[in-house]
Amino acid sequence: MAITPDMVKQLREMTGAGMMDCKNALVESKGDVNLAVELLRKKGVAKAAKKIDRVTTQGIVYSYIHHNEKVGVLLVLGCETDFVARTQDFHDLAKKISLQIASMSPRWLSKEDVPEDILSKEKEIYIEEVKASGKPANIVDKIVENKINKFYEENCLLDQIYVFGEGEKVKDLITQVIAKIGENIKVDKFTRYAIGE
Repeated sequence: MAITPDMVKQLREMTGAGMMDCKNALVESKGDVNLAVELLRKKGVAKAAKKIDRVTTQGIVYSYIHHNEKVGVLLVLGCETDFVARTQDFHDLAKKISLQIASMSPRWLSKEDVPEDILSKEKEIYIEEVKASGKPANIVDKIVENKINKFYEENCLLDQIYVFGEGEKVKDLITQVIAKIGENIKVDKFTRYAIGE
């Protein structure tokens, strides 16, 4: 199948990927746009993984105040260059992350930030719960592990399901933008303020 400039343009608008990447994905998928999108996403995630260790010395402090003026968020979002810090994609990501923090009130950034004493206490509670439910001993560990993963998903920003998305986690949103702009992006810190909490 012949790959037309219109097909490349359409794919570029859908994904934000470069022209040659779009053309190559369309060639590889034999003109199947949906498959081309999937190929670009896989390649983007692979590219993003290579950038994840790069230092982020630039960025922005983004503020969000909810329309009722009872919840506010300050977010420090880092990137590698001042140029990227000024882009719309970067600011859109900051807004999405801030809305997530305002809506879901994460306690920590990532699972590595959960204090060991809190994690141990949660595990103890889950083990007692599962044993009390009469589940067979051989599946207790698996159930507890699932409950711990759910605890991370509820309390750690990067592991939370994005509230306005289609099942992707916050860390996936960040990875998608890293793949698109070609620089590492990192949430350095955040604070959520709420009246009455």
